[in-house]
Amino acid sequence: MSRTDKQKKGALKICAVLRKSGFEALFAGGYVRDCLLGRKAGDIDIATNARPEEVASLFPRSVAIGAAFGVIMVIENKIPYEVATFRCDGVYEDGRRPLSVQFVDAKEDALRRDFTINALFMDPESEKIIDYVGGQQDLKKGIVRTVGEARQRFAEDRLRMLRAVRFSASLDFSMDEACLSAIQDMAPQIHGISSERICEEMN
Repeated sequence: MSRTDKQKKGALKICAVLRKSGFEALFAGGYVRDCLLGRKAGDIDIATNARPEEVASLFPRSVAIGAAFGVIMVIENKIPYEVATFRCDGVYEDGRRPLSVQFVDAKEDALRRDFTINALFMDPESEKIIDYVGGQQDLKKGIVRTVGEARQRFAEDRLRMLRAVRFSASLDFSMDEACLSAIQDMAPQIHGISSERICEEMN
């Protein structure tokens, strides 16, 4: 069995455990985007309405890597998976991360994400796509578009400007007008981002 097959098998098992316990469990983010584009998908992230403590109690082999933000790392068959509780973000003060989060439903979780093409969910069993933000249409058209107002999204996390450029280049997508205009106006703020974060994002 290839690593990709092992990875998906493990993700399906985690989702099955969550669902058997009465919780929602969906594949999320970049994995869904890459599957729809026919690209080799990377890590499989799982989104759920289970609270961090509930996820941890279901999976003995787990580590709280960001419990305050609803993220638990679950180890299945020696492969790590990020299992994140649906959330919306509070106020951003440092242009990097929110001061607090509130646990919500899948739709509200999608609305706090960076770009529409990254805000898609997939049902792990039926492989049905759940799209609250028009991400599938943007994938078809080859457009990088923020979820919500571009300037607000980039003010929340300035690194998102570089991420938009990276996606545009690597996927050969165009940026929508609002996204491009916001980056042109806000580009000087990138200087405030640490070189470590920039390197991590661009690599």
